[in-house]
Amino acid sequence: MTGACEVEGYDMVSRELKERLGLSKSPVAIKFILREEDIPEGIEKIDENIRHCEMVQKAAQGEMFYATAEEQMCKGGAAAIGLIETPEKIKTGEFYQSLGRFSSLGSAKRTMEAIPKIDPMMKAIIYSPLEDVKFDPDVIVVICKPAQAMKLAQAMVYTRGGRVEASFAGIQSICADAVAGPFTQNTANITLGCSGSRQFADISDDEVIVGMNGENIGCVVTALISMK
Repeated sequence: MTGACEVEGYDMVSRELKERLGLSKSPVAIKFILREEDIPEGIEKIDENIRHCEMVQKAAQGEMFYATAEEQMCKGGAAAIGLIETPEKIKTGEFYQSLGRFSSLGSAKRTMEAIPKIDPMMKAIIYSPLEDVKFDPDVIVVICKPAQAMKLAQAMVYTRGGRVEASFAGIQSICADAVAGPFTQNTANITLGCSGSRQFADISDDEVIVGMNGENIGCVVTALISMK
C-alpha cells in the first residue's frame, strides 16, 4: 500500500474502520495459502469442523486460525474459496433445487454457473481479526449494518467515482459473494447473506456483508478519513 493510499499497519486500518463506521465486530482478514509450508509460524489449525461462514464469524469476534478442506463442513463453501473441486450435485444445481431454492434444475444451474469461485488450488485459508495480522490480506470481510455498508460504499467511490455493484443470489454468500468474488474480480461486493450463514453463523437479520480486495483497503480507509 503506497502513495495516497498508504496506511500504517493493519491495526490502524482496523481501528479506523471500527471507529469511523461504528463496527461492533472486527473486520476479518482472509489469506489464501497455496502450500502448507507457507502458513506463518504461530497460527494454529482450527480444532473443529465448521462452515466457512462460521469461521469468518469467529475471526470477527477475535480468533485467529487456519483451516484446510478437511475442516470445512460446507463443501459448497469450500469449493467457492478454492479448497476443493465443486461437488457434482452443487455444480449442476441439483443440491439447491432439492432444498427448494429453485423451481427448476435449469434456474439452479444457471445460478451456479454465475456464482464466483476460485480454482481448486488452495491448501488452506487463514482467518484473523484484521488488527492482528502480520501479513497482507487477500480479502477483507466486514459484517455490518446497512448504514455502515453505505458509508463503506461512499468511501469506495470517494476518489475515483463510479458505482459499487452488489452481486448476490441468496446462496453461497460469505464464501462466493464476499470472498471469491472480490479475490477473482478485484472489486468490492455487498451481499445480503444466505440461509446458511444466517442459520449457522449467526448473521443477524439487520446485518449485511461487505467483501473487499485487500490490495485496495488503504484507499478505502484514506477516503473514510477524508470524508465529511
